[in-house]
Order: sequence, then C-alpha cells, then structure tokens
Amino acid sequence: MRVFVLNKNRQPLDPCKPARARILLSNGKAKVYRRYPFTIILTEEIEEPITHNHQLKIDPGSKTSGLAIIQNNRVVWGCELTHRGFQIRDALTSRRQLRRARRHRKTRYRQPRFLNRTRPKGWLAPSLMSRVHNILTWVKKLTRLCPITGLSQELVRFDTQKLQNPEISGIEYQQGTLYGYELREYLLEKWNRKCAYCGAKGNHLEIEHIKPLSKGGSNRVSNLVIACHSCNQTKSNQEIEQLLSGKPEILKIILSQAKRPLADAAAVNTTRWKLYHELKLFGLPVEVGSGGLTKFNRCRQNLPKTHWLDAANVGKVDTLIVEDYKPLLVAAKGHGTRQICRTNKYGFPIRYCSRVKINKGFQTGDIVRAVVTKGKKIGTYVGRVATRKSGYFNISTKSGLVQGISHKYCQFIHRKDGYAYTD
Repeated sequence: MRVFVLNKNRQPLDPCKPARARILLSNGKAKVYRRYPFTIILTEEIEEPITHNHQLKIDPGSKTSGLAIIQNNRVVWGCELTHRGFQIRDALTSRRQLRRARRHRKTRYRQPRFLNRTRPKGWLAPSLMSRVHNILTWVKKLTRLCPITGLSQELVRFDTQKLQNPEISGIEYQQGTLYGYELREYLLEKWNRKCAYCGAKGNHLEIEHIKPLSKGGSNRVSNLVIACHSCNQTKSNQEIEQLLSGKPEILKIILSQAKRPLADAAAVNTTRWKLYHELKLFGLPVEVGSGGLTKFNRCRQNLPKTHWLDAANVGKVDTLIVEDYKPLLVAAKGHGTRQICRTNKYGFPIRYCSRVKINKGFQTGDIVRAVVTKGKKIGTYVGRVATRKSGYFNISTKSGLVQGISHKYCQFIHRKDGYAYTD
C-alpha cells in the first residue's frame, strides 16, 4: 500500500509509493510521523502543493468493515477494521446478570431504580454504536492524512434498471443485470458461505429450497439454503427429512438455522442510517450504493472476496487498478475498563484492579519492540504490551503471548489508540 505524506505544516499531500518514501527518509527529507497507518512528514515545507481527488469508500460490516482510498480508479490504500460489538454485548449481558443475581440475594446492594434513564432520539445500543464510532474514528484519521474529497458508503438499493431504462417492465425488469445478487449475498452470509448439507466451500454454491416448490414450498428466505451443485441435484424435490434421515444432527441444525434471523445483517441495517448521517457532518459529498451493486462491480472485474475490495467497489465503478493485495488489518481493542475489581462467576470480588494505568512510562495497549539480550527469553518481540507494576510486561505477538519481559528492553513503536495492527 502507498504511504501517507504530510507537508511540514501537517497539510495532507498525495500518498506516495513505498520506494519514494524510503528515498525521502534516507535523504533526510522526511521523518516518520506515524507507524500505523505508516505516515511520513516532510522536513521542508512545499508551498502551494498540487493534490488530486481521493475518494474514501466504506463497506460497513457487523464483524469487519472494509475501507479503501481510490485515486483515479486506482486503489492506493486499504484496510479491514474488525469491530468488538459482540464483545461489548456479552460484557453488558454478564454485568446485567451479575447485578440481578446480587439484588435477589440478602447482600448489601441497592434496589433497581424505576425509569431513571431516558433514551434520546436516535439512541442505539452500545454494541451497535461501537461499530459506528470505529468507522467515524478512522474516517476522521484518514481525512487528516490524505486529501479526501468525497466519501462512499454501502447503504441503499438503487434501482439501476429504471435508471438505465425508465420503460423497462415484465421479466426483463425482474431478471436484469443485478437479478438475484441481493438475496444470494444474504444467504451466503447466513449459511457462512458453505453448503448447508455437506459443508463444502469454494464450489459453485446454488440457492436451494428446503421444502420443494412442487410440494407446497415457498420462495421465502426462511425456506432457502445454500447448497453445492451435487447436493442440490441429489435432493431434487425430496423432503429434507427424507434426504437427511440418517443425519438427524445436521437436520436439526438446518431447520433451526433457517428460522433464525441473521444477527450480522440486523446490526448493519440498524446502524447504516446512523453512520450515513454522521458521515454527512464531515462536510464532504457522500455517495451511496447497494450491496448487490458492490458485488456486481467486484465480480465483473474478477476480484477476490475481501472486505476492503468490497469497499473499493462501492458505488459507481468502471474499472479498478489494484496496486497491492496486502491491506492493513486493524482490530478494535477498546481503552481498558473502569472496573475497580474482578469478580468470579457469582459476582463476588476476587481481585483488585490498580487505578494506575501507566507503569515505567508504558501503558497497556502500546505497541513496542523488545530486544532481549540475555536470559531465557533472548530474542526480538513486537506487539501490544500489557503493563505491570513490577516492570515485567506481557507482549502479544503474532506467534502468541510472551510473559515477563522487562521494561528496560522495550522501545515504543506506536502509542496506544485503542486498536491493534497487523501489516
């Protein structure tokens, strides 16, 4: 991916290629401004610099969102942002259960208050708002590092058939260019992009009816699954109970999953308008596009299925030139907790939490490089650090957790900002 460049007065300039950045750094004409995303700042100011238009495109997701920056149909930067919405939901559920259990015991604890909190208009659950805030944080960050002139978001379904031909009707309208893309994408997400009967992946998956149409079945989503060609032909118009008579466990899973709502799709549908209105506050023109159009653009160019490439194909796209297929992987980790103690499964305190967040000049969440020169743990370790009062830290690396590294060996790479990064 390209490297972000800032003028000496921190004005964003056009991103440059890594080779160009290395030349500027080696000649002393630039310095490293930020490691993630990698940004350099010039040591001499350029007066009246010339910049080009850059479009920041967003593909919001429930677990992972994709971001891509486009310059003249060229993908110059991309990243995949992993959210922690489900972790927040589970933490709030656990807290609620513990408090409810304590209220029903004869322990000293306040009774629940009645209607003491009112929800403002447009309120969303914290697990949903975390997804919106993560995207807004990165939009704000990227607009400071790159001359962004417009935003694109996957939001609504445009009727492209009517736009191209207002007189279109009948079967020509029903089976147009985007026919079946919205429903198929929904089913692929619901069934984890694998055959519901045999679990095969990578094959040409087809839409299949659980209860055959010839026996009274319908085209409702709850009656549809994704199946490979072989399983689809084998089932034909059989009842699913007959096909899976020897596999009762798989039959039970399919019947329960068919009626289960798609939590990920519900989260995206709930937050998409909130995100859209927040993006408009940046003062940049916001382009919107549908999920079916995004998939159509990606398949038309034979691009692999990834979140950041989906983001690059949001909205109106002719052709894309992808320079690199190694996006920046970002995972939301939060900024710690305000708990003053840890509890067991019954809600009783078992461990004290220190209120001092900075130890030996480091704080939990900093990305460091530790070069250990002696002892049993000789080596170089790079990752997020968890600080301890004793001065011996834990470092989360790609290969796993390394414990007991002295702060004397640690050097800063990136200050804590609530995210973890992987190149």
